[in-house]
Amino acid sequence: MTLALTGIHHLTAITADAPGNLDFYKRVLGMRLVKKTVNQDDTSAYHLFYADGLASPGTDVTFFDWPAPRERRGTRSVARTSLRVSGRESLEYWAARLQEHGVAADAIRSLDGREGIDFEDFEGQRLRLVDDGGAGTAHPWDASTVPAEHQIRGLGPIVLSVPDLAPTEALLTRVMNMREARRYEEAGATVHVFEMGEGGPAAELHVAVEPHLEAAGQGAGGVHHVAFRTNDTAELTEWASRVREFRVPSSGEVERYYFRSLYFREPNGILFEIATDGPGFAVDEPLASLGESLSLPPFLEPKRAAIEANLKPLV
Repeated sequence: MTLALTGIHHLTAITADAPGNLDFYKRVLGMRLVKKTVNQDDTSAYHLFYADGLASPGTDVTFFDWPAPRERRGTRSVARTSLRVSGRESLEYWAARLQEHGVAADAIRSLDGREGIDFEDFEGQRLRLVDDGGAGTAHPWDASTVPAEHQIRGLGPIVLSVPDLAPTEALLTRVMNMREARRYEEAGATVHVFEMGEGGPAAELHVAVEPHLEAAGQGAGGVHHVAFRTNDTAELTEWASRVREFRVPSSGEVERYYFRSLYFREPNGILFEIATDGPGFAVDEPLASLGESLSLPPFLEPKRAAIEANLKPLV
């Protein structure tokens, strides 16, 4: 049986304003803060995770809180993050809601056969609400500011920008076992759609070829990395062996406590992660109270007092 990724696991971006970030993603977008922790490699920075009501893999957008200047947009980067909603009625709801909250947004339009709304958060993070046709199971959050039927259902598709498709395509298809499904034109660029698993918007990576752009400079309002789903640690070990066999430099397996990860860069420099679906965010606090207090993995727990003293309040 061919080793296969099942979809987008999470996306990690950068904010320079953690309180503003919490206000936007929780109050305006109605997402649930399911984990308030720190960057395990830089404990001076919050790592905030927003997801659906059950903190399901494939639904979380996460942020490192770093005092960084704004991203310099360009190629060799994640160019846009899509968030899935269900139906035209939901898109109309969101068009009105974004306007009500003073968020500039484009009109509803069709792209690659799906209707959606392009907009940005307060730091310029490029987002798109996409109608996923109600595919799959939704897990609304009871305390959301958004009605259950209109809540964000999860991630995908994710859009990359690269100057040269060939090396990225080789990694996606030969190493990561994705398949090219179709292509379309957007803003003068050809966008190639690669599918994982059963396909569909939660399992698509869109790669825009934009050789005319300069390389992006990472910063607030930009994306740090995108992660893809694998079922368990046994499969992750297989992925680690596979990238080694193809001589792709990687981190090796990394224990993140809430999931186990493997990191590597695709040939145009964008950081990828493969992450396990489990054990999940309820491993160290009750599902009902996720994100209400600072969670630390066991190896950081002895440093809790010093870590907490170095973090600014979120509210």
